[in-house]
Amino acid sequence: MGKFIIRRVVKTLVIIFCITAVFFTIFYFTPGDPARCLLAKPVIYLYPETAQEVYVELGCEDELAVTYPEYGDGWHVLAEPDGTITDLSDGKEYSYLFWEAESSDMEADFSKGFCVRGEDTAEFLQETLAAIGLTPREYNEFIVYWMPLMQGNEYNLISFQWENYDAAAPLSVTPEPDSILRVFMAYKAVDEPVDIEPQTFEPFTRDGFTVVEWGGTEVTD
Repeated sequence: MGKFIIRRVVKTLVIIFCITAVFFTIFYFTPGDPARCLLAKPVIYLYPETAQEVYVELGCEDELAVTYPEYGDGWHVLAEPDGTITDLSDGKEYSYLFWEAESSDMEADFSKGFCVRGEDTAEFLQETLAAIGLTPREYNEFIVYWMPLMQGNEYNLISFQWENYDAAAPLSVTPEPDSILRVFMAYKAVDEPVDIEPQTFEPFTRDGFTVVEWGGTEVTD
């Protein structure tokens, strides 16, 4: 009788173990929806050689969270050589075109980059963004947005994204620019220094009608 009870108990425990294993597999190992990446505060500057009307369209418009000025079916603006933009839908003046979106197509690449102390964020960004090709006006506007989010971290692992960002957020400008620079920074806070191969950058030359964009995202995995 005792052996029979023991066998029943063992059998019950095996069944419970199997059921638990099945549920564990379903809830912890079944892939879910792709992680969505916030493309934060990309801003677009337009520098034509002479005042001209410009149409700007974003390929990720279905995922747009906010725009300024209002995006509608795209931005139709009058751009001046000094970067001044007049939105032809409302007649108001803007310094740049602002947008944010959530994308499931953007995967940050940290195979190369930089590991920077949080307290060194401003100096690093000044030097690096200038080397990439931003003007003082552009990189200072970048820094005042991102520095408060980064300087309190022990370290920041930073990598500038190129082809993967272009693929996730295509940009169309008409008439076609002669020069275009899209700077998109991905970073994540880390507690210890990380060894990483430094990125290098091709010199950017502003010839003719030039379009410049910057933005970024924090990776929290």
